Amino acid sequence: MTHPQNSASSSDAAEWLAAASIDAAVFALRPDYRALLLTADGLRGGPSDETSEHLLAAADGTARQRLNGQKPEQLPHPAAWREAYRSFGAKPQRTRPSVEALLRRVEPDGLPRVDRITDVYNAVSIAHLLPLGGEDRAAYAGPPQLIRAVGSEAFDTTAGGDPVIEHPEPGEVVWCDEDGITCRRWNWRQGIRTRITADTRSAVFILDALDPLTDDELHAAADALTDGLLALSPDAVVHRRLIAHPNRAGGGLQC
Repeated sequence: MTHPQNSASSSDAAEWLAAASIDAAVFALRPDYRALLLTADGLRGGPSDETSEHLLAAADGTARQRLNGQKPEQLPHPAAWREAYRSFGAKPQRTRPSVEALLRRVEPDGLPRVDRITDVYNAVSIAHLLPLGGEDRAAYAGPPQLIRAVGSEAFDTTAGGDPVIEHPEPGEVVWCDEDGITCRRWNWRQGIRTRITADTRSAVFILDALDPLTDDELHAAADALTDGLLALSPDAVVHRRLIAHPNRAGGGLQC
């Protein structure tokens, strides 16, 4: 459900980002993990259009060059994500990290066109070779949290076209808020409640990084995402925060 007291606005974005958290148990699995959270308010959602098509087509060409005939899991950062999945018991050949799943669709047919906001963040994901998800921030109940699941948490999804509630495996790494899971297996599958739609005006994007991806490369991907969102919605207001292990330098808020 949408909580009116948590309704998204550009004025609360920095405070909302500051309250986002990653549990120590996640860092115990991968001390090199970093999440760059980027909010955008004042977006103009809608169907895919000429602007989003241009950005996605350009990213498709970049991804094909970077793959250069290799399988996605042979690239260093997607390979690191396979290892991260194995660390909490997931089988990445069955439930693939999101960037690998997208890259597998680049060849031969290219990515499907979904909507103008989703197309832009998919473009950044494949061009910069990192998992990247986008969600409607107005649908959140409180700030995002990355935890290792107990197993009783609710995840709203579909099965056979019908809505269902699933539960994660104990120890699974999940993003959640006060109402339940928003994304399972770190970045594998997003829920229905917070998904981007044509009516989305406020969104949060989560960019996931492991070594060997550097902080500079992570920020470059966030810069590209910002540029793409502003191409769609010139009046949008963007904030970002990098969350890293407490012993790793470089976290903080940026407007």
